[in-house]
Amino acid sequence: MPQGQVSVVPEDGLTTRQRRNRHLVMVHTGVGKGKSTAAFGMALRAWNQGWPVGVFQFVKSAKWKVGEENALKVLGASGEGGPVDWHKMGEGWSWIQRETAEGEPTHEEKAREGWEQVKRDLAAETYKFYVLDEFAYLLHWGWVDVEEVVAVLRDRPGTQHVVITGRNAPEQLVEFADLVTDMSKVKHPMDAGQKGQRGIEW
Repeated sequence: MPQGQVSVVPEDGLTTRQRRNRHLVMVHTGVGKGKSTAAFGMALRAWNQGWPVGVFQFVKSAKWKVGEENALKVLGASGEGGPVDWHKMGEGWSWIQRETAEGEPTHEEKAREGWEQVKRDLAAETYKFYVLDEFAYLLHWGWVDVEEVVAVLRDRPGTQHVVITGRNAPEQLVEFADLVTDMSKVKHPMDAGQKGQRGIEW
């Protein structure tokens, strides 16, 4: 797409302005680092436009404090851009599967309820920009049905943009999405035995 020139003009009957303002589904997948980071960068752009932003953190532990959470909450409360809500969907998963206490909802049940909340917000047009962080894992594990997700996203009202992150995004989601980035890994310090570090991983 050199100098902003498109390679194909769709026969969809839309004007250039209408096509430019189409709501998008975006997927950041692959084994490389930066999928969530890129999504949060897009959330910053949405905040700057004054759009309501909803972040739904699915897989990382609810105790996990990512740097972007604090930054986006502060910006959302500043009154200068759009409002920002950050939702931690259950206890999540922090690289090690942990058993839930007897009588407590399972990780799968908590994740499913998180998706139900996203569906409610999409129906109500609560936000204009959604980050479904690590949501691709739920689809890969079969915790949430990919056909249902595609149908809900296809039928969402208004102009709500959705970005989904996580490894192993199912092919059906990839085919449906408007923008897909597969982040590959060339090198990572962890390959040489270095653990994650402050300011880089969180």
